[in-house]
Amino acid sequence: MTTRFDLSDPAFDVTSPAVHAARAESWYVETTWGWAVLRYAEASALLRDRRFRQGNARWPAQNGIHSGLFSDWWAETLLSLEGDDHARIRRLMVPAFRSRTIAAMRPRFQALADELVDAFAERGSVELIEEFAEPYAARVICVLLGLDEDHWRQVARWADDLGASFSIDVAHQVPRIEAAIAGLHAYVDGVVADRLAHPRDDLVTTLVRASVDGEQLTRRELGVALVFLAFAGMETTRNQLGLAVQTLLRHPDQWRLLAERPELGANAVEEVMRVNPTVTWVTREAVEDVDLHGLRIPRGGIVQVLSHAAGTDPAAMPDPSFDITRQRPPHHGFGAGVHHCLGHFVARTDMAVALPLLARRMPDAVPDGPGRWLPVSGNTGALAFPIRFRPS
Repeated sequence: MTTRFDLSDPAFDVTSPAVHAARAESWYVETTWGWAVLRYAEASALLRDRRFRQGNARWPAQNGIHSGLFSDWWAETLLSLEGDDHARIRRLMVPAFRSRTIAAMRPRFQALADELVDAFAERGSVELIEEFAEPYAARVICVLLGLDEDHWRQVARWADDLGASFSIDVAHQVPRIEAAIAGLHAYVDGVVADRLAHPRDDLVTTLVRASVDGEQLTRRELGVALVFLAFAGMETTRNQLGLAVQTLLRHPDQWRLLAERPELGANAVEEVMRVNPTVTWVTREAVEDVDLHGLRIPRGGIVQVLSHAAGTDPAAMPDPSFDITRQRPPHHGFGAGVHHCLGHFVARTDMAVALPLLARRMPDAVPDGPGRWLPVSGNTGALAFPIRFRPS
């Protein structure tokens, strides 16, 4: 195989025809960071293969970052932990993210979305990220964690700076990332101290009180987890909302259908994440020498699952065209296996609320210019996305 993808190149697009052409030729391709899996069946199997572990633990080191606040914090997140430590912390955190707990927040998410849309619906134009996606995602996190909603702008700034952790130029972003870690960590530590003294009906109190077989999260573990939740929950939801609207506006019939049938909101989220995910690849590292369908991967070898390529694989989906009424095999936007995203119910619920509302209250919507976008590699999304529509 002669094809080799440069995943470190900001101009490389993981949804491009070149990726589709490579997928037609083989289930994998060589890259600057190991191998990339391009087909659905092999991607699904690899993400559940216990001969691989979460590959993001080595991300700072791969970029020349071997010590410091960012490196230390990254190593302690659920994204990097494996084995007993990962299982114990995840087990203690799961009760706070049960589907019925998140479903009970749906009316609050609905009220928040309505409030934000009310501010621009009569105008007939919106800068979607600044006026909706960012405040919605940040305030949802505040609601979830029980933070003061008046602090959403500061939480969003920290989360935005922490989002640089996933950028392909992360080595140049370390001061910005570490300032955000320090600021957000101090903030959530104050919240934890308050909940220890004054318990409330919120996620932080649930985690403070969480106990399984007599074990509890340490204060340090709780702080690391809350910082990661605040940043990942806000950043990914904001990015995915922009990508969702981008996708739906490319299919005006689907935008109109979603406005008419809001019950399709949940399925629209799944379909958008299949074809246009913010997490464009999921990383795994071999923990032993592996022979994977004829590909020899040495211990320590890195494999990326390209989410869009797998999600649009015609071998798994004979008609992979975008259709919010179709039921599909599960996508990989939230990962899979033991590292499946803990907050997926939150993301699924808040986006399923937001998208039908936007479609209904922004009729005949079209992009008002190209906007500004992150590279379509690593974690992607809109930095600015102006839209015009018929005033409602």
